[in-house]
Amino acid sequence: QVQLVESGGGLVQAGGSLRLSCAASGSIFSIDAMGWYRQAPGKQRELVAVITSGGSTNYADSVKGRSTISRDNAKNTVYLQMNSLKPEDTAVYYCNAVTRSSLYTGALNYWGQGTLVTVSS
Repeated sequence: QVQLVESGGGLVQAGGSLRLSCAASGSIFSIDAMGWYRQAPGKQRELVAVITSGGSTNYADSVKGRSTISRDNAKNTVYLQMNSLKPEDTAVYYCNAVTRSSLYTGALNYWGQGTLVTVSS
């Protein structure tokens, strides 16, 4: 089993910044990718940003240029720096990790419990 612990959410005014962190622990041999998804009230969960073990990144168009995802492989931790926040960024942000427990096992998908980001206008 793998546990993902998120932190860094909160209330911020429009135009402000937040940094989300997510630390993975447990039965981890390797992590293929880590990322952030978000779900606003009444909407489906959507990708925000993802980073692979090799450092490749992908961003949703809605956050591109305003957000930066980074990763500390030694700490199994992923960060999401969000700048120029908008009220439409308000959502619960979920950390995601695709991990392997050994060299010979398949990759499994894990989710954090979510952290609320509220952007006031």
